[in-house]
Amino acid sequence: MINLIWFSMMFAGLVVAALTGKIETVTETIFSSSENAVGIAISLISILTFWLGMMKIIEKSGMINIVVAILRPFANFLYPNIPRNHHVMNAILMNMSANLLGMGSAATPFGLKAMQGLQELNGDPETASDEMCTFLAVNTSSLTLVPTTVIALRSAAGSLNPTEIVGTTIVATFCSTAVAITLDRLLRRFYRNGRKGRKR
Repeated sequence: MINLIWFSMMFAGLVVAALTGKIETVTETIFSSSENAVGIAISLISILTFWLGMMKIIEKSGMINIVVAILRPFANFLYPNIPRNHHVMNAILMNMSANLLGMGSAATPFGLKAMQGLQELNGDPETASDEMCTFLAVNTSSLTLVPTTVIALRSAAGSLNPTEIVGTTIVATFCSTAVAITLDRLLRRFYRNGRKGRKR
């Protein structure tokens, strides 16, 4: 589907360029955009390496335990059916911690590990459990306190104040997470009520 969307956008651009008599700008744009993409990618390497290193230092120094301790009550509320000392809870907490710091690339491995552990606890392997749906909703909406990756992209693109989005990011991601959790609970309740109604 994504490939179809991108192809449609590129095809529409070519048609518009041809109709307006500016087809030569397509080649110029392709080369200039490719050059900019390489420059941004190289800039991101240094910034993301720094933040990934910081995450590793936080993890090794034990500071991550403080973050995990703060998030644990919230995680216990979201996932009441997961045993408190189960290893999947640690993966969920690490995923949440990485997302709070805006490190999607660091959060992904923990997310995959968490989903694998949730599948082990799933009573019906063919159907996603409530905890799996909740984790997907929370991980996708992802409350972010420091949008590290976006700041890095803005800095690489030459923004004069790349950190000015922090406030709006916190508000936006807080709203998205609140809506995701609320809908998760409501849809879960409707689903259970619907199943009870069908059984009757």
